[in-house]
Amino acid sequence: MSETLVSARGLVKRFRTRGGWLGRSGPDLKAVDGVDLDVRAGETLGLVGESGSGKSTLGRLLIRLIEPDAGNVRFEDQELTALPAGELRRMRRHFQIIFQDPYGSLNPRMRVGSIIAEPLTIHRIGADRKARREKVLELLDQVGLEASAVDKYPHEFSGGQRQRIGIARAIACGPRFVVADEPVSALDPPVQAQILNLLMDLQDSLGLAYLFIAHDLRLVEHLCDRVAVMYQGRIVEQAPTAELFREPKHPYTRALLDSTPSIRPGEPTPPAVEGDPPSPTAPPPGCRFHPRCPVAVDLCSEKQPGLLPEEATHRVACHVAHETNSRVRA
Repeated sequence: MSETLVSARGLVKRFRTRGGWLGRSGPDLKAVDGVDLDVRAGETLGLVGESGSGKSTLGRLLIRLIEPDAGNVRFEDQELTALPAGELRRMRRHFQIIFQDPYGSLNPRMRVGSIIAEPLTIHRIGADRKARREKVLELLDQVGLEASAVDKYPHEFSGGQRQRIGIARAIACGPRFVVADEPVSALDPPVQAQILNLLMDLQDSLGLAYLFIAHDLRLVEHLCDRVAVMYQGRIVEQAPTAELFREPKHPYTRALLDSTPSIRPGEPTPPAVEGDPPSPTAPPPGCRFHPRCPVAVDLCSEKQPGLLPEEATHRVACHVAHETNSRVRA
């Protein structure tokens, strides 16, 4: 088993909402609520869930792109949440992010060469401007772009090419961990396949670990080693990919898998998860999924389930699943 590269414990992130008269502060929105998560060196961990479940917020917390309200994150032997700004800046070369929108994440006023060279300059990689330019050309080749791209602007490229530029910028400083926040969701299917193949090739050649945030479960099944399922700010199930797709234990995970559209022509689109998610500013007591759960029992509305068993590779936060597992072990 690979060593743990990134470890989060008890992560919490709240956002203040506005409501009432004169824009007064409303109730807090708990985007991430007590998450424990480990990412191993060299692996791809998939993070899935409905829109608004907190996936992107969690990804940004792991690399301290936003500050947590509680909890901590460790990168190898470094406590990221305790690092002062200067030390954190020096550490950032080891973890990067690929954003969902390949155009919005690139400065339209900068040429591609400057965009990719910027992290090299910040982290003082390369002896001089000439050395950094050579590194930029090497990175362009690595992501499948021509050297002529160096003097062009982002608007001169297609969406897939812009995402390649974003990937080149992300790997410029030789990171070990990359948050890929729905990196292909804005692209056409043929281009999606090209970008995914590029990400897999880079992982093999550079030894990268990915947190791969996605809605498309078919991509997750193809790409990821393990999967974490997120609902309303909490991890509700976590398992090796093949095991989770073969035997999902949480009702929410089963509903997500059942609602995945078929690739076979003529087959009807399956129903989505029944009911609407609760308000993130006023989550229900107990298990947050219980108002939509077909197998909920009284305990589900009274007590929040933990992610158990703690030492197992397949963990689930569900009272009904815990009771079933207890009977099986007995």
